[in-house]
Amino acid sequence: MDKIAVMDFGGQYAHLIADRVRRLGVYSEIISSDSSLQDLSRYKGIIISGGPASVNDPSSPQLDSRIYELKIPILGICYGHQYTMKSLGGRVAKGKIGEYGLTEFTVTKNIGIFKKLEKKSYKVYASHFDTVESVSEGFEITGETKDDKMSATANERRKIYTVQFHPEVTHTECGQQILDAFIDITGATRDWSIDKFIEREIASINEKVGNKKVFMLVSGGVDSTVAYALLAKALGEDRIYAMYVDTGFMRKDETAHIKVSLASIGIKSLHTEMAGDDFFTALKGIYDPEQKRKIIGDKFLEIQRAVAKKLNLNPSEWLLGQGTIYPDTIESGGTRNADKIKTHHNRVPEIEEMIRQGKIIEPIKELYKDEVRMVGKRLGLPEEMVNRHPFPGPGLAVRCLCAEGADELTEEEKKKITYHGPMGGRYIGQTLPIKSVGVQGDERTYRHPTVLIAAKPQKHSWEELRLIAPTITNINPRLNRVLLKIAFQGDKEEINSVSVTPAYLTPDRIKTLQAADSLVMSAIKDEKEVWQCPTVLIPLSVNVEGEESIVLRPVSSQEAMTANFTELSWDKVRKLAKDIMKIPGISAVFYDITNKPPATIEWE
Repeated sequence: MDKIAVMDFGGQYAHLIADRVRRLGVYSEIISSDSSLQDLSRYKGIIISGGPASVNDPSSPQLDSRIYELKIPILGICYGHQYTMKSLGGRVAKGKIGEYGLTEFTVTKNIGIFKKLEKKSYKVYASHFDTVESVSEGFEITGETKDDKMSATANERRKIYTVQFHPEVTHTECGQQILDAFIDITGATRDWSIDKFIEREIASINEKVGNKKVFMLVSGGVDSTVAYALLAKALGEDRIYAMYVDTGFMRKDETAHIKVSLASIGIKSLHTEMAGDDFFTALKGIYDPEQKRKIIGDKFLEIQRAVAKKLNLNPSEWLLGQGTIYPDTIESGGTRNADKIKTHHNRVPEIEEMIRQGKIIEPIKELYKDEVRMVGKRLGLPEEMVNRHPFPGPGLAVRCLCAEGADELTEEEKKKITYHGPMGGRYIGQTLPIKSVGVQGDERTYRHPTVLIAAKPQKHSWEELRLIAPTITNINPRLNRVLLKIAFQGDKEEINSVSVTPAYLTPDRIKTLQAADSLVMSAIKDEKEVWQCPTVLIPLSVNVEGEESIVLRPVSSQEAMTANFTELSWDKVRKLAKDIMKIPGISAVFYDITNKPPATIEWE
C-alpha cells in the first residue's frame, strides 16, 4: 500500500493535510518530526506541515536534514517552507507584516506542484509572520504575494517544493490542484475512500469493544449522531445506551426537538438528564473561558457516572462513547507540537486519562466535519440531520462571554484609527476592552477586537470590508477580531462611552442569548452559504451602563479548521438587528467580519 507521510510540526494543519491527501485517494500517515530516515524511506512522498514555532527559535521542532537527500519528493508547507529554505542555506526572518487569512497569491512559474495551475492570481489562506528572505541554492521562486515575494519555491531536479500558504484548507482555491500535482509527482497509488474508512472503523469498533457495551453521550448534533449510527451499525442498538444531557445552555426549545430527532433514527431508549441547575451552580463566579470548558467537561463525566450508578451499570462492562472529531483534538493541543487553542469539553484531563486506560471509544475522531457528514449520508441518516449547523458541546455557555471587569487598554490601544477602504469607504476603528480567543500563526491568542464605525453615513460594501478586515489584523498583532457596528440604542452612530458589565453565566443571561439566537436562526434558515452561525452575548455596554451587546457571527466553512465570514444581505442584517435591539438589556449589535484565522469561529 502506497502512503504519503505528513510530518507533524504542530499547529492546526498537519491532520488537515492528511485528510486532503486521503480525499485525493491516497493513504496518509501522521508521523513525528523526529522520525528516523529508515522510517521515512518507506513513503512515496513526504509533506512537512505548518506549525506555531519560529524556525529561528533554538527550541523549535527539528528534523534530520538528511531527509532532503532521500530522493523522495518533498512538499514543505508554511513552517515546512521556512524550515526547508533555512536548512538548505536560505534565510528566514521576521516579516514586516503578517499574513493571516485570505490573501492573493500569483503563480509566476507553473512548474512542479503548479503544473495544473495557470500563471495568474489565486486566493489562498496564509497564517504566518516570519518570511523567507533568500531562497536556497538550486531553488527557483515560483510564486509571490503582495507582502511576500518568496511565497513558493521549487527544485525540480531534487523534487523538493515549498509554499508559504496552506494548500490544504478549502478556502485556498487552488489547493487541491497543488496537492493533486504533488501526488502525481510521487507516483503513489490512489486507493483510499470513505467507504473503506467505514469498513475499517466497523472492524476496529468490534475489536475494541469486544463483548462490552457502550454508554454513549449524544447531543443531537451531527458528530454524536453519526458516531452513534456507526457504533450501532457495528454493534447493534441493543449494546448502546444513549444519554442526552440538558445543561441549561441549549438553544430555545432544543431539547424537545432533539428527542423527536433522535427517535426518528431509532434511538428509542434515550435517557434525558435535566442538569441545568448543576451546571449553573458549578459555573457561578467563573470568568475564565478555559476554566469554564474544564468545569463543563468534568460535570458531563460526573453526571454520566451518577446515571450509570443509578442504573447499576458495571463500569468494567462499559466503554464511554463520544462524538469527538479531529478539530476537537487539534485545537485542544492534541498533537506533540500543537499550540492549545481551546480545551474542548471532550478533551479535559480526566477524559484524556480514560483514553489512555482504553475506557473511551470515539469512532469518528480521525475525521473532519465534512467527512463526518459523508459518513452520515453513507449510513442513511436523514439529510436534515446530517446537514445541521454545528453546535458546540458546551452549548451557549461558550457563546456567552464572562468578565469580572474591563480588560485594560494601553494608551496606544485607546486611540481611534481611521481606515480608508479601496472603494472610498471610511471607517473609524476603536479597540474594545474585552478579549476573545483567536488563532494566529497557528498559536492560540487571547486579544482584543476592534469595531469599525462608518465615518459618515454610507452604504457598506462587503467587497470592501472583506479587504479591510484582514489588513487590520495583519498590521496590528494586538488585535485578532474585527467587528462592524450594526446598531446602537437610540439609533446613535458613534460610541460615546463603553463599559464592561461584570457577569458570569446565569439563567437570565442564557435566556437573553436564547432569545437573540432564536431570531438569528430563524432569519438564516434558508441561507445555504451559512455553515455555522454563533450568536454571541458579550458583557459590553455601549453609550449606557449595565447592559450587554450581541455579536452576529455567520461563517462559511467545510471542516472548521478555516472559515470565511458570510455576507448576509444588508436588508436582512438591518431587520435582524432591529428585532434583537428589542430584547431588554441589549445596547448594541455587531457583525463579526473576521475570517479564521486570525479569529476562531467561536469567541471562547
